[in-house]
This record gives sequence, C-alpha cells and structure tokens, in this order.
Amino acid sequence: MKMFLLPAVASLLCAFTLLSATADEQTAPAVQAADAWLALVDGGNYAKSWEEAAPIFKQAVTQSQWETAVNAVRGPLGKLESREVLGAKFSTTLPGAPDGEYVVIQFKTRFANKAEAIETVTPMKDDQGVWRVSGYFVK
Repeated sequence: MKMFLLPAVASLLCAFTLLSATADEQTAPAVQAADAWLALVDGGNYAKSWEEAAPIFKQAVTQSQWETAVNAVRGPLGKLESREVLGAKFSTTLPGAPDGEYVVIQFKTRFANKAEAIETVTPMKDDQGVWRVSGYFVK
C-alpha cells in the first residue's frame, strides 16, 4: 500500500480518530477549502496547490519538491472517480504543529487505478481567517 505524507502536520494523522461523520458548522468552511485545494491537485495544477497551501506547508516543502512528490504519488493513481467525506474533526492543537485552528478531514476516494483510498487533508486557519491546507496524506 502506497502512502504519501506531507508536511510535518500530517505526521499524526494515522493516530487521529475522527468523530464526526459529516462536516458541521465548525468544520464546513475547512472542508470547502480542502475540496477546492483537492480540485487543484486533481487537475494536475500542483504549482497552484502549493501556492494556495498554508505557510507551514510551504515552509516544509519547496514548490519544486511538492510538484515532484505529488506527481509521483498521484500520477499512478489515475483520474479521480469519486470522493466523499468520511469525517472531519476540529482541533486547536496537533502534535508537532503550532497551536491554531485545524480540521483533520478524511475522504473515501476512488481513483481509476485504485478502487479504495483514504485521503487525509488538514486545513488550518491562517492569520487572515482563511482556511489553507497544511497537510495531505494518501493511503
């Protein structure tokens, strides 16, 4: 099973238990931000996905490193066929990350070349109140 982990914030995601089966008022804006960011990745617009990511993401990986890594992982999976939210959990603390507002979201995803995948996306609220992806994991 192929795994992809980026950046440091994502290091805890395997241990994070999601309690909410759907987005609620507190998590819905972060889920919308994750969906928009994933659309960039799905479309192969890796440079734009890096530009739209949270500062902590961009500090952990350069744009070039991100483009190389995500292409290597997502390319073999093929085209997105479906994606649904499995759960979303709000938190103000995550191990190895600065305190802030985070939502850990898990998606059940189907790709052309992988029938069952779990994507974990972690948006965080930035200083301007905008939700930006700080971590991404595919299993």
